[in-house]
Amino acid sequence: MGVVSLADALTAARTAGLDLVEVDPNGSPPVCRVLDYGKWKYQQAKKERDARKHQRGTMIHEVRMRPRIGQHDMDLKIRTVERLLAEGDKVKLSVMFRGREMSHPEIGQEVLGRALERLSEAAAPERAPGMEGRFLTVILTPSAKKVAKPKPEGGQPPEDAPVEAGGPVPGGQSDAEALVAEAEQG
Repeated sequence: MGVVSLADALTAARTAGLDLVEVDPNGSPPVCRVLDYGKWKYQQAKKERDARKHQRGTMIHEVRMRPRIGQHDMDLKIRTVERLLAEGDKVKLSVMFRGREMSHPEIGQEVLGRALERLSEAAAPERAPGMEGRFLTVILTPSAKKVAKPKPEGGQPPEDAPVEAGGPVPGGQSDAEALVAEAEQG
């Protein structure tokens, strides 16, 4: 439909039982559409609800350790923290003290220091570790994702790139072709 006068557009909208909605008031001439405005508003609200439903906020998970934690248990806790960080969540890493352990916070500092050292590539602490009651805590955020190297021009992988099994070998033959050629020679 071409350029129509305002009176003709209003008449067309009324005969169709719809609304005349101004889409671009700054255009030359202004752009309008004939549509059911109530239905359009409902669909927009529905789209916003669906978008909010599928949105996932950042969660903070807590992983607790004790000052006298064993090496295997420490490994398990660190793997759990790495998995949570890989999912994009924040992690609150805590060392819990009980009874007389409170008189030796340096042991908890050492445990937390070892954990932070092992998690240095996967996470960055939001702030320095601190005591919160009987817990020594630090909040970890996922570190920036590693950027994949761009392929060089020509689409060929670099010479030092690993080759997948069944893929091309440097000689230009697949593994199966190389085996057939080797069997024929021998």
